[in-house]
Amino acid sequence: MQEKMPIAIVSDVVCPWCFVGKARLEKALDAHGLTDRVAITWLPYELNPDMPAEGMDRTAYLDAKFGPGKRKEIEVRLSEAALESGITFNWAKVTRSVNTRMAHMLIAAASTVQRGSDMTAALFKAYFQEGRDIGNLETLVEIAVEQGFDEQAARDELTNDELRETIIGLEAHAQKVGVTGVPFFIIDGKLAVSGAQTADVWAQVFQQVMRDAA
Repeated sequence: MQEKMPIAIVSDVVCPWCFVGKARLEKALDAHGLTDRVAITWLPYELNPDMPAEGMDRTAYLDAKFGPGKRKEIEVRLSEAALESGITFNWAKVTRSVNTRMAHMLIAAASTVQRGSDMTAALFKAYFQEGRDIGNLETLVEIAVEQGFDEQAARDELTNDELRETIIGLEAHAQKVGVTGVPFFIIDGKLAVSGAQTADVWAQVFQQVMRDAA
C-alpha cells in the first residue's frame, strides 16, 4: 500500500463497545505495523437520538433499555473486555446518559484539522473514565481547550446550525446504508466489519486487504 489505507469508523462516544473496539483496532494496527499506514475517519452515530438535551440518570436509562438490575452485569462484561484491550472504565463516575449530538459536532470540527481521532479519544476518556457530562456545551468547550483548540472557535462550532445539520445527515446516511449498530468499520471503502472485533479477526481483515491490493 503506497497511500494510506482509509478506515471509516461509525461510532458513538457513549458506546462502551465503541471504546473497546477502538482500542482493539489500535492494538491490531500496531501489531501489524500499520499504525502509520492508515487514515482514520470518524463518522457519527447516536445510540440515543431521542435523549433529552440535559441527559438522564444512567441507571434509569439502562433499566428502561435492558430491564431492571442489569447494569452491574453489563458493566462486569464490559470491564473484562476492556481489561484485555488495555483500557479501563470508571463506572462509579458514569452517572449520566447524555445526548451526543454536540460531541459529534466537536469531533467533526476537529477532523477538519486532522484531529478527529484525538478528540474522539479525549471524549471517550472524559465520559468513561472521568465521568464528565459530554452532552453539556461548557464541558465540551473545556475539552476542546484541553485539546489545544481556541475557546471561542470551539464554542462557535458547537453552536453552528450548519454543522449540526451535517451531523444529522451523516447519521441518516449511515442508517440508509444499513448500519444498525456500532462500532462499524469500513476498511478501504470495501470491507465492512461490525462490532468490537478481536485481534484474530483484524488479522484476517488486514490479510484480505493486502491480497486485494496486490
